[in-house]
Amino acid sequence: MITEKQHYTENQKKMARYAKAMAHPVRIFILDFLADNIDKSCYSGDMAEELPIARSTLSEHLKELKKSGLIQGEINPPYIKYCIQKENWEEAKSLFNSFYHR
Repeated sequence: MITEKQHYTENQKKMARYAKAMAHPVRIFILDFLADNIDKSCYSGDMAEELPIARSTLSEHLKELKKSGLIQGEINPPYIKYCIQKENWEEAKSLFNSFYHR
């Protein structure tokens, strides 16, 4: 049983944040799309053309990924360019790798 007195490590908290952000197929698609284009930024419109969802729904998913730190966005009116946030992406890979390879 977990009590309020029990503390979680920073790595456990980070993993939970990343896992929550990745807990939807659209978000996995977005991460795949951006990872495949890691050396360039992509506009949300590029992804909207690939997904059968409303742009507003895509925007909400992008917001969640951005909040987790896995992606970053740069406002370039009237568009927003997105890309993988490389430092956090590498951190997430490392955390999950060490978790699964014990």
